[in-house]
Amino acid sequence: MLRSALSEAQLGLAEGGIPIGAALFTRAGELLAAGHNRRVQDDDPSVHAETDAFRRAGRRRDYRDCVMVTTLSPCWYCSGLVRQFGIGAVVIGESHNFVGGHEWLAQGGVEIVELDDDECTSLLGAYIRDNPGIWFEDIGR
Repeated sequence: MLRSALSEAQLGLAEGGIPIGAALFTRAGELLAAGHNRRVQDDDPSVHAETDAFRRAGRRRDYRDCVMVTTLSPCWYCSGLVRQFGIGAVVIGESHNFVGGHEWLAQGGVEIVELDDDECTSLLGAYIRDNPGIWFEDIGR
């Protein structure tokens, strides 16, 4: 599952954007959709990886059986999306470069799995090192 999100993060980087990716799956492992952060490419602050994947998945009656897989701890905006739509679980590639709202999600009953994946950490870490202006302008406030 993480491989899908990582592929999206790498695609975003290749497009000149921030390398964060996400994918929405059913608990049975069926990929519903994947997406990546496109805030730089689209000049749109609302196109986060999780929202991109969610929008591409289409409408469902219920999201409780869904798993959002993301390369980075979801920010408060994306954490709100998970809570609003009742997504049952979130798998996080890493939370070293940024700590979002995953503890709040856990307190609300969302299953959280932190993988502490080295590839996720180094991919975004290198981007932050090489692009501090973009990172701190958009996220690091």
